[in-house]
Formats: sequence, C-alpha cells, structure tokens
Amino acid sequence: MKRSHVMQAIGFKTEEYAYAPPVPTMSERSLRIIDHLRIVARRSRSAARVDLEQACALLLADPADAKMRHAETLMRGFRQAVSNRPVFYRPGTTDLSFDEAWLGRLFDAVEQNDDDSFRFLIQSRIPRWNQRNLAFLIRSISEQFHQF
Repeated sequence: MKRSHVMQAIGFKTEEYAYAPPVPTMSERSLRIIDHLRIVARRSRSAARVDLEQACALLLADPADAKMRHAETLMRGFRQAVSNRPVFYRPGTTDLSFDEAWLGRLFDAVEQNDDDSFRFLIQSRIPRWNQRNLAFLIRSISEQFHQF
C-alpha cells in the first residue's frame, strides 16, 4: 500500500492570536540602574572608547565620584567587552534590548548573591581578558545603588 505525500500549506496565526514575546522580568532596582545607564550611554556617545583594564585601574586608584565614573567607564568600554555593537534604548523606554536585559540579569544576580548565575552570564558573553573588569564595574555600580 503506497502513501502519497501531499504538501499542505502552513497556516499563519491571525492577528487575534498573535502575541508579543515575554518581557524579561527583573527587579525594579535593576530597571532603575538600566535607566541610569541609558542616560550615561547617551551622554557618552561621542566620547572616546576606553580600555577597560586601564580605566578600572584608575577607578581603583581614585574612588572619588565613583557612581558616575563607574557607570561611564562601563558604557564607554562595553563595546570592547562584547562582540556586537551594544543597543541601549532611550531613558524611560519600557522595552529592553538584549544588552539591557543581560545587564539587568547581572544586577539581579549581584543583588541576590547568586554568584553562579553571575559567573555564568559573564563567561557566556565576555572574553576571558575582560571578565574581571566588567564584573568589577557591575558589582561596583550595583553597590553604589544601595547608597541611594
């Protein structure tokens, strides 16, 4: 008994069944940090990129005005740490880019003392030579937001 294979068209969902992808959930605190980083990123757009290792060494040597300097160093050096050009939306936007959601998950991991998740997230995306510096900046920014 032979079966004939008949091609069938694939149906598309109608608009009433279409849905948006789920918005990543993260703490309100992490969302505030991301919004702050968006502001810093907009201000730093025309600034020269920095070498993360040298910039972190300077931050350790002179911790004055750390909140702004750590965030600025992260935003100016982030592209060096990731393979693709990072995307940051305008401050106040409710949607999150992949980069913003990834950073938010890092801030949440710091807040929850979840070192395994923190390490996994850093190692999954950042080259080994930049992991320590990026981790330092994320932890520093997270700590500084506890002071407000």
